[in-house]
Amino acid sequence: MLSCGSVDLSKKYPNMIANADPFSVGVFEAQFDRFFSSKVNKVEVEAIFHPRLNSVSLEFKFELMKYRQFWDEAARKQFAASLELYKRDYEDMKLIDNYRKTRSVYGRIKSRLEWEAFKFTKTRISYPNIEIGYRFKEKTPFFTTLMRSAKEEMGSGDNTTPMDSQAISMYFTRAQADELVKLFDQAYLIGLLETKIGRPINDPAAVPPSAPAAAPAAAEERYREYGER
Repeated sequence: MLSCGSVDLSKKYPNMIANADPFSVGVFEAQFDRFFSSKVNKVEVEAIFHPRLNSVSLEFKFELMKYRQFWDEAARKQFAASLELYKRDYEDMKLIDNYRKTRSVYGRIKSRLEWEAFKFTKTRISYPNIEIGYRFKEKTPFFTTLMRSAKEEMGSGDNTTPMDSQAISMYFTRAQADELVKLFDQAYLIGLLETKIGRPINDPAAVPPSAPAAAPAAAEERYREYGER
């Protein structure tokens, strides 16, 4: 049934910059750990911008699961700043091969994570810390993010057994990290958004104070609040 009430978007999405659906902003490559090996596999990762959240989700598959790792604006800026510190240490030959000391040398951020095995299975949610540092693989240094394991957040009425999200490392060459910084850039995202909606985001029509609530059936066909397609 349709609700006759309204949704206060400013309260539901406090970081919203436009009332627009999520959309892809690009694909880049990164490396992930290989099963039962010290080597890595190259994987394509898609970046999705969520204007209502002002967040970018990195979507990828790892060990048969699909993940969406969310980076808000502050986290994206920290990633870019951390990369510059890494480049400086790289050029100054200050990198050391000791992952216990380097896995969070450039800081950490809090993220939201969604994951599921298949499209129509339950989407699980956790809020892991992501550490930013570097690691040597096969004697080669990689700029690295380590997403820590975190307890699944359970919804009301959910009787399933909670799970811990998996710890996942993502390894970047400097060129790959530079590419992600471009996709993370706020000005780049705003430019794509304005082209998509056909107006500047400072247009009052872009961020209305409220809108009619969507029917549940319609909402299921669109992204969830944090990006399910």
